[in-house]
Amino acid sequence: MQNKKVYILLTDTGTVFTRLIRLYTRKPYNHASISFDPSLERVYSFGRKTAKNPFIGGFVQEDVKNGLFKQATGVLLSFTITEQQWQQMRAYIQQLEEEKDKYRYNFLGLIAIIFNMPFNRKNAFFCSQFVASVLKESDIVDFDKPISLVTPHDLQQVNHFQAIYQGKLKDYKLQTVQNL
Repeated sequence: MQNKKVYILLTDTGTVFTRLIRLYTRKPYNHASISFDPSLERVYSFGRKTAKNPFIGGFVQEDVKNGLFKQATGVLLSFTITEQQWQQMRAYIQQLEEEKDKYRYNFLGLIAIIFNMPFNRKNAFFCSQFVASVLKESDIVDFDKPISLVTPHDLQQVNHFQAIYQGKLKDYKLQTVQNL
């Protein structure tokens, strides 16, 4: 079996909503996504379903080259996993994608983080909770806290994740990371 790479993208889009989150966290990145390809053609997360309304959210496939991400800054993390873990991740995300109409954005979970209170809602995630759930369900990371308290900064602190790009997303090019 061949090992595979997976990518976690942590971003700051600069929207009012993300600026509010940054006021609380005091961290540079406040959104988390996951991808199976370094070109970031298919990036998955829980976020806005429409660019204009932050309160309508759920499972999304993000276009990191346009819309809210056009002026975003970010860090791209990479890590290597086994074929079996990769298959588990793909199956987990595919199931969510097939049933995406059942899933909502976990706004109450974001508020619970402020009070350091784990808060799980059925069929609801916020972005880093989703990414942490994918990692845990695939036996990649076992967090030392409840998944409903995992933040983008926590994902950035995972030891075996390697930062392969940092900067404006519009400046990211696949050859940048292929030359590392």
